[in-house]
Amino acid sequence: MTKNAYSLFLLITLTFSLFSCKNELVTASKPVDKKAVIDSTIMAFQKTLLEQQIDSVFKKYDFNGSIAVFKDSLPLYRKENGYSDFKTKTKIDSSTVFAIGSVSKQFTAVLILLQMEQGKLNVTDKASRYLKEFQTKEYENITIHQLLNHTSGLNIFGGKLMFKSGSDFFYSNDGFNTLGKIVEAVSGKSFDENVKELFNKAGMKNSSTGNIFEGKDFASAYLGNGKNPVIVPNMPKRLGGKDIGTPAGGILSTIDDLHIWNNALYGGKILKPETLKQFISKSAERHHAILGKMGYGYGIMMNIGKPESYFHSGYVKGSPSLNIYYPQTKTSVIILSNIADEEKGKSSTFRPHVEVKKITDNLENTLFQLKTKH
Repeated sequence: MTKNAYSLFLLITLTFSLFSCKNELVTASKPVDKKAVIDSTIMAFQKTLLEQQIDSVFKKYDFNGSIAVFKDSLPLYRKENGYSDFKTKTKIDSSTVFAIGSVSKQFTAVLILLQMEQGKLNVTDKASRYLKEFQTKEYENITIHQLLNHTSGLNIFGGKLMFKSGSDFFYSNDGFNTLGKIVEAVSGKSFDENVKELFNKAGMKNSSTGNIFEGKDFASAYLGNGKNPVIVPNMPKRLGGKDIGTPAGGILSTIDDLHIWNNALYGGKILKPETLKQFISKSAERHHAILGKMGYGYGIMMNIGKPESYFHSGYVKGSPSLNIYYPQTKTSVIILSNIADEEKGKSSTFRPHVEVKKITDNLENTLFQLKTKH
């Protein structure tokens, strides 16, 4: 048992002992809800631990961004630091809208699955059935399933496949931009319109795509550091260009909207149960350069082993992000930022995100250990 688990174990043991004796003095009083008392003890411990450990991450890296942890609808931790606009010294707050990079891919995957639920396609279908440009000898056998879990062999559209479709894993933005084209082809609507409808269905009022964003709270993206920030030009419009592509990495969102999304998606309000199961089923393995070995579903990654979690990192110039959901405790962990020192490399940029994930993974494992003991 870890030090954190042992501390929490002692707290809960003490709480149990307080209510194990018979209340002989007040026999007529309302019985104490032991579970509620224990739950509140655990939550207080979680809040204290998260505050101590994530605050230290902010301090260690002078993290310019926003980090929040929610258990279902209850906030366990939330902090914003730094600027959404370094020139005007506009501070990041709860309404700040960030570019979320490849966290966008889960929205694209869900849009494909919603079209499947309507009977307009199947994930076993070949992309060539819907797109003329895939009707070539090189691409004709690529399936929608393979595009969703990056096993198509596609790298950059127009190039040779990296391997025979279905035989390996290679992360492809062009693969997800292809999925966006399939959504447009079968729905008869633009990808932006489809995403907007999905946001409305989920209850996300402050999310958009880079193409159609008209709000005022966008966090400008920067390279370098807080002492010498260099603005990334043409944001957020550049996200819809051919270098990135909206279905692969062009969505903008907030801490609160991603929290709403996690609860709606994993709470069964977006997809049917059997479709959600398909979305989160591990159908490939990824060796992530920063986060290590993991499973991959449809636009979503997952831990191999404990704790059970679904997550995705995102990066477009100056905007590193990470969105995590722990289904056993219905906990969301969301990390959004708008500056990255590319000269130090992505592993340096994502150190705060990796540390926070380790903190919350350890906390989840601690809670799981305690649950199995009581």
